[in-house]
Amino acid sequence: MLQALLISNGLQGLEKYYVSNELVHYTTCFVTGDFNPDLTPYDLLVVPNGSDHVAMLKIKDQVSAFLDAGKALVCCDGFFTAWVPGNQWLMDNSRRTLDVRYTPGPDAHGLLENLPLDELNFSHGMSGWWSCGYIQAAPGAEVLLADTWQRPIVVLDEVSTPGRMLLTASGPLADVTYAGKSETASVTLYRNFLRLLSSETVPAHG
Repeated sequence: MLQALLISNGLQGLEKYYVSNELVHYTTCFVTGDFNPDLTPYDLLVVPNGSDHVAMLKIKDQVSAFLDAGKALVCCDGFFTAWVPGNQWLMDNSRRTLDVRYTPGPDAHGLLENLPLDELNFSHGMSGWWSCGYIQAAPGAEVLLADTWQRPIVVLDEVSTPGRMLLTASGPLADVTYAGKSETASVTLYRNFLRLLSSETVPAHG
């Protein structure tokens, strides 16, 4: 089972979206004035939607060391500070949300498997719910999903560090959605990533 550190600003209901299960066990770390978590006991660092990226910038060296040790990061929020190795989020709300559609790219690990893309293109009948920015992806990283203008929206980076990073432009990934659903596109993508990590982190039995 993966051991994950979940970064929390104390956002209401966060524990409802990240629920320990057969794949992962979460330990919550709250952002405080002396924020300086020990990342070494964990396999996965989860930085959810609505996170404090000023706080994350303070521990960017620890994050780099964590990834250099072959560990994994999920960041599903617009990281407006430069704490993610090799990648940078850029705000851009100049495009009409009406025009936003997402298209799949290379997917060597099958992270988009069984993912209903229209759920990401349309949320409650509205398009463009991830369109407040995009990711300036590291050269050689996989752009799993790009938007109408071929800007990276979901990136899997296995080249910048010995570890793995799954990054979204702000679309929330979790075990359960804000609407309380556990069988949706965003949950499927997240769970597929956890399964990939589990297959390599946990020794096979039998």
